[in-house]
Amino acid sequence: MSVPPPPPTLIQPQPGRPDGTPRRRRLWWHRLILGLWYRPVEVLDEARDRGAWGAAALLCLVSGALGVLSVRPFREQWTTDQQAAVQLAGVAVGGVLIASIVLGVVTHAIARIIGGNGRFSPTASLFIVLFWTTDLPRLAVAAWLPASSTFVQALAWTTWGFGYVLAVLLVRGQHHLPTGKAAAAVTIQMLAALALLKLGPVR
Repeated sequence: MSVPPPPPTLIQPQPGRPDGTPRRRRLWWHRLILGLWYRPVEVLDEARDRGAWGAAALLCLVSGALGVLSVRPFREQWTTDQQAAVQLAGVAVGGVLIASIVLGVVTHAIARIIGGNGRFSPTASLFIVLFWTTDLPRLAVAAWLPASSTFVQALAWTTWGFGYVLAVLLVRGQHHLPTGKAAAAVTIQMLAALALLKLGPVR
C-alpha cells in the first residue's frame, strides 16, 4: 500500500512543478496585519523574503492620521481653520512615513553590520508593518483619552513590548541571526520610538 505524498508547504516543493520550486500563495494585507496578532510566528515565516511596502505605506497613513487626531494643537487648529489643519495633518503623516522608513533602514543596516545576511526590502518593510500594527491599539485609544492617563500609558508599554518581540523574531528570521544579536539590532530603534512616539511629550 503506497503512502500518499505530504501536502505542499512553504519550504517543500510542490509536486508536479517542473522546476521544483515552491508555489507560495499571495500574502494579502489583511492576512499579514491581522495575522501578526494571533499567529505572528507563522505569518513572519510566511512573509520571509517578501517585501510589504504597500501594507507599510497604508499603516503609516492610518497611524499618522490617528496620531494627528490625538494632538491638541490639531484639534484647536481644526476649529479655527480647517484648511490649515488638513495641511498640518498632511505634513505630519508625511513625517511619519519618512521616520518609519528611516527606522526600517536603520534596522536592516544594523542587522547587516552584526553579521546578518537578509535582504533590505523584506526587513525594512516588514519592520514598519509590525511596528505600526502593534501600535494601532494605543493610537486608537489615545485619540479619545489623554496620553497621560494610566490606561494609555499601560497600553503603550504593552504594545511596545509585543512589537519588540515581533521585531526580534523578524530580524532573527530574515537575517539568520541568534536571538541576542537580533535583539541588539532592534533595541536602539525601539527604545527611541518608545521615548519619542509613545511616551514623549508630543501628546
